[in-house]
Amino acid sequence: MSLASDIKLIVQHAITDLYKVDVSETSITVNLTKPEFEGDYTIVLFALLKPLKKSPDVLGNELGKFLGDKQASLCKSYNIIKGFLNLVIADNYWIDFLSKNYADANFGKQNISLKKVMVEYSSPNTNKPLHLGHLRNIFLGWSYAEILKATGNDVIKSCIVNDRGIHICKSMLAWQLFANGATPESTNTKGDHFVGDYYVKFNDKYKKQIETLKAEGLAQNEAEKEAPIMKAAQQMLVDWEAGKPDLIELWNMMNSWVYKGFDETYKRIGADFDKIYYESNTYILGKNLVEAGLEKKVFYKEDDGSVWIDLTADGLDKKIVRRKDGTAVYITQDIGLAVDKYEEYKIDESIYVVGDEQNYHFKVLKLICEKLDLPYSKAIHHLSYGMVELPSGKMKSREGTVVDADDIIDEMISIAQQKTEELGKVKDFTADELKELNTTIGLGALKFFLLRVDPKKKMVFNPEESIDFHGFTGSFVQYTYARIKSVLRKANDVNHASLIVNKELQTTNYKLQTGLLPLEKSIIVQLEQFPSIIEEAATFFDPSKIAIYVFNLAKTFNTFYTEHSIANAESAEKKQLRLMLAQHTANVIKTAMHLLGINVPERM
Repeated sequence: MSLASDIKLIVQHAITDLYKVDVSETSITVNLTKPEFEGDYTIVLFALLKPLKKSPDVLGNELGKFLGDKQASLCKSYNIIKGFLNLVIADNYWIDFLSKNYADANFGKQNISLKKVMVEYSSPNTNKPLHLGHLRNIFLGWSYAEILKATGNDVIKSCIVNDRGIHICKSMLAWQLFANGATPESTNTKGDHFVGDYYVKFNDKYKKQIETLKAEGLAQNEAEKEAPIMKAAQQMLVDWEAGKPDLIELWNMMNSWVYKGFDETYKRIGADFDKIYYESNTYILGKNLVEAGLEKKVFYKEDDGSVWIDLTADGLDKKIVRRKDGTAVYITQDIGLAVDKYEEYKIDESIYVVGDEQNYHFKVLKLICEKLDLPYSKAIHHLSYGMVELPSGKMKSREGTVVDADDIIDEMISIAQQKTEELGKVKDFTADELKELNTTIGLGALKFFLLRVDPKKKMVFNPEESIDFHGFTGSFVQYTYARIKSVLRKANDVNHASLIVNKELQTTNYKLQTGLLPLEKSIIVQLEQFPSIIEEAATFFDPSKIAIYVFNLAKTFNTFYTEHSIANAESAEKKQLRLMLAQHTANVIKTAMHLLGINVPERM
């Protein structure tokens, strides 16, 4: 439990002892004390005034005195400011906390909920390579899955590959029309990039045909429908769903090129999945569920043969679930996928990491599952996030204006190399060590920049801004970690290793005669909050809380290290304390950065 939780229980028991009144723990609010006031934790008194029939000052003084008398080892002093009881926690409490936890490499990980949760992320289409937008999705999904694991959940990481549909047929048709038999191998092109080029070629041809038809007198919407290349792609989808052998062979061949490319990118960025689903499998189950929904009168059929659901009574709209030609739409496969997930894993929660342009889609999906009486419908949750834009504006796949994931990774590593060379502190690194360091810094900067923003917010990605050893960046946190590890190595080199691993320091008997300095205490207070931060990130579906926390911890440690020496501390006691402080900070930084999918270098 966190100190805030402990204080809640202590206050609950204190009220019972003082006033013979039982209050619920949920009616007691404990926050960190605001920086402008003296104290560490603040008890909010307002919700307690009416049931206890006390004024804020009277209640604050009575509670504060009681805690000072009965919890002297915890509460050093108190003050009251306008209905808030601020507690100053005793130094020895913080020192005991540090001596118990500083060597625990798993500090912060908890067993809170123990649910079986599936987190679905990436969800690429096999008509184009992964791009910058996918990276925010993948980093969010992977990080959130790890955060859920750290709070005791059994997590399955999954991916749905959108390997069928009209967009896939566009790339296939363009390859038939324009490739002249070319392959990734014959053109020395990464497979997903190769196929993506034909998706762009399709759109280029489509736009030209639309303009020609408009010049012949058709309206824009008519020209879009009548363009020969679009009609051919639509027919290809019908033929594919009918299982036409030559199309299935082409589809398998082109998808294999894309999968090979995806796997290379996933390996570079450290993304992994426990289960991969394919739309080409799940859409069939979805179509069967549409038939079942027609029988239950959840869906209805239009005169043209298309199948819909009317959600206007639920404040939404009408939604198509099967086209008039019998082919499936996205929602069809998502209904089937929801069934697949539940039947295979019996999950308690199903988290979909998908951009906020699909907010409506997931409201519809959840409602459809509820109306079909599917048992897992309440477990569906959409982790919605804002789009990533460049300083130049939005990216568009069909126009070829996206930033490919591979290109941005290469650029980040290149910037990292430039920055490390400018600092000039890596002259003793081997070529392999330097390559690994630049990759660690480049990828760390990319992940941190994309995760440091609340997922609900849109963001603009600027590569140069993301690598700054003095800013709100992953590079700054990595540098802090490497700096601490250097301090600890030097301590070992001069026979101070015993100060770090001495078994006696793992007891609660260690006392500091001179008390804690403000910055020493500030770091310990931040360290104690780490488990609560992980829990908060899990509760609010927000890895940015981890990023903000670890940055602030690194910033506080750097300020402390600038003002106070570890090697030449004022006393042996202080040296012990500061080495424990450094060790605990390093452990927490490493764990927090892992939860963001970021490695930390032992030296920089």
